[in-house]
Amino acid sequence: MKTLKKRLNEGIASVYIVQGDDFYLFDKALNMIKNACKITLEDFNISSFDSENFSLEKIFEATEMLPMVDAKKLVVIKGGNLKESEKKRMEQMLLKIPKTTCVVVLDYNKTFDFLKKSFTFVDANRMDRETVKKLVKAYLARQNKEISADALDTLIDSTNCYLTRIMMELSKLCCYDLENTLITKTMVDDVVVKDIEYSVFELTEALSKKDGDKALKLLNYMGNDNGVFSLIANHFRRLFYSSISDLSNSDLAKLLGVKEYAILKARQLAKGFSKAQLKKINMLFEEYDYMVKSGKMLLSNALHLLVFNIIYV
Repeated sequence: MKTLKKRLNEGIASVYIVQGDDFYLFDKALNMIKNACKITLEDFNISSFDSENFSLEKIFEATEMLPMVDAKKLVVIKGGNLKESEKKRMEQMLLKIPKTTCVVVLDYNKTFDFLKKSFTFVDANRMDRETVKKLVKAYLARQNKEISADALDTLIDSTNCYLTRIMMELSKLCCYDLENTLITKTMVDDVVVKDIEYSVFELTEALSKKDGDKALKLLNYMGNDNGVFSLIANHFRRLFYSSISDLSNSDLAKLLGVKEYAILKARQLAKGFSKAQLKKINMLFEEYDYMVKSGKMLLSNALHLLVFNIIYV
């Protein structure tokens, strides 16, 4: 978003392609571009297209139409069904739009990935932890609220650093205690709906401390399906690699395709187990995975047996 702000100060591009995994940033990017275009008559100067009304002919007409009163017209594309034969045509059409038109493609599903090479790309992926902390504090300051350091860390962990989730949870936290300006960790624990990946982290921590009651409670909260099994298995695999690797957090994160913070947390959790224990746990996951897939054991039974076996490994 900082890069987008700098680019907009230098001038407005003809076409922006927004892609990423944090939908809050899609809206933020669109608002930044709209504000830069200084559009006052939105009903006349903003045209929106999605999967319901997507049409290259209609989009072409919208881009060719001159703005009314304002200097710019904004055309927003939020999705659509596009044939392979239409891709080149769309690219050529956007290359020739009038200077008075700005097109923003909110590409949630990478339908328009082919446009990235020709137009201005906006990264809407999750921001780094420190940037998210600054944004949260700035938002809370406008609400005359503050948040403790441990509460902020728990909030970010619980939402897996997605601003989309964080902003939803902040609106609840701000109303939780109107008499108190400080948001505490207890409030976050009581109010925030935890991301399943964070629940896996908590489960691993409980298992490392041999806290069977908490582990089973968390397992029941997450549910019993293949997705949960895979998440827990992948998490313990990451713990094992983190414990035996001499690579830096950054290098190992790139190798495993995860955030650097995930490796940092994995190495902290791995200290609760020996290397031999982590190796045995991963072998248990392989064994139970085979038994579930071969029909010899129910998935729910496998997950609960794994919890008990890890505690006594």
